[in-house]
Amino acid sequence: MVLGRALHFVFKVGDRARTARFYRDVLGMTVLRHEEFEEGCKASCNGPYDGKWSKTMVGFGPEDSHFVSELTYNYGVGDYRLGNDFLGITLQSSEAVSNAKKQGWTLTEDGDGVFVTEAPGGYRFFLVDKERPKTDPVQKVTLGVSDLQRSIHYWSNLLGMKVYEKNDARKQALLGYADDQCKLELQDIGCAVDHGTAYGRIAFSCPRDQLPGIETQMKRENQKILTPLDGHEICLVGDAAFRELSRMDPNGSKLLDDAIAADKSNEWFAKHRKQKPSA
Repeated sequence: MVLGRALHFVFKVGDRARTARFYRDVLGMTVLRHEEFEEGCKASCNGPYDGKWSKTMVGFGPEDSHFVSELTYNYGVGDYRLGNDFLGITLQSSEAVSNAKKQGWTLTEDGDGVFVTEAPGGYRFFLVDKERPKTDPVQKVTLGVSDLQRSIHYWSNLLGMKVYEKNDARKQALLGYADDQCKLELQDIGCAVDHGTAYGRIAFSCPRDQLPGIETQMKRENQKILTPLDGHEICLVGDAAFRELSRMDPNGSKLLDDAIAADKSNEWFAKHRKQKPSA
């Protein structure tokens, strides 16, 4: 059995200021750490870009006990084309619903006390209108798949997730590593998965000594981890090393604000009467 832990989902963002406002002022998340990079990531964290970029981790609590969002910003890229791969994140917070209403953020009722809203860039969030729990409010990440049965086999048999629910009528399955963690929901979309240019990445950790065994099993089934079925990017890392890497930085929010203030790319494009390029 894989002793995995759900870590984060990576979003590519084109408007860092509005995105920061959404996560902090609407959802009520905290900036956990912020980093600036002068050149592309060797692990392709920022996508197929080799220029200056930044990474901001935001969440409701520390990364060693909460599922968080990683916001990747590539300088000089104004927006990304969404595909049908990422279908939404569900979290429980009546405070977020109230914040969205007060700030005029678009909300759509989805029934049963759930409201749908979008982060800048079009990423969907499902807000359950109930008091935020003391544990992690992030309940699940929903990804589109082209073949539900094959996907369940991959995530359950190969990566060791437990199948919590399976609804054949709705072509959905809910999986996870533990009851108190953010779950992964798979939704069969009945067609090929299109990642657009905004394709994200979901990350998990497990004890380092389990990684070789997972790799061996993947090879035996002619599978891979980084971009397996439907091309969803998956990052699987050693747990101990990641806990050390992901320590909260109390200066994270200030570092993000300073970086936003120092970024003059919008002004440059406006001055030269050019539109900031799309990915």
